[in-house]
Amino acid sequence: MTEKDREFMRRAISLAQNGIDRNAGGPFGAVVVKDAEIVGEGFNQVTSTNDPTAHAEIVAIRAACQNLNNFQLDGCVLYTSCEPCPMCLGAIYWARPERVFYACTREDAANIGFDDQFIYEEIEKNFEHRQMKLVNLLRDEGLTIFENWADKADKTKY
Repeated sequence: MTEKDREFMRRAISLAQNGIDRNAGGPFGAVVVKDAEIVGEGFNQVTSTNDPTAHAEIVAIRAACQNLNNFQLDGCVLYTSCEPCPMCLGAIYWARPERVFYACTREDAANIGFDDQFIYEEIEKNFEHRQMKLVNLLRDEGLTIFENWADKADKTKY
């Protein structure tokens, strides 16, 4: 880790405090960096925007992708004030940055009321044993759309 890494992490932590000060949501902040420059940043805005997906990492990823005019974060590094939750981790994998640095752990987050352990446990279970029931419906009709996508010659692959 370099002093620059520490600087970017301090910015993520500062954004978390900024979110607290604005009463925007939980105490989380994140920045996306490319070529030693911040290209996207954000803090948790779940409660201020009534958007359960407005976690700091998601907000920062959206900003970075917008600024880079790309749906992937090739060559980028994400710094986040806390270990990403399962939703954010999924988004991070889809965005494909090179690396992620985090400050607090998920155990630290659980200690202040942000416990995602139940989600990790649910993911491990078979569908029939999950608390949230997932029901397969109209698969044949849905497959038609998938076939249309597979046959589309001018699609943008990702």
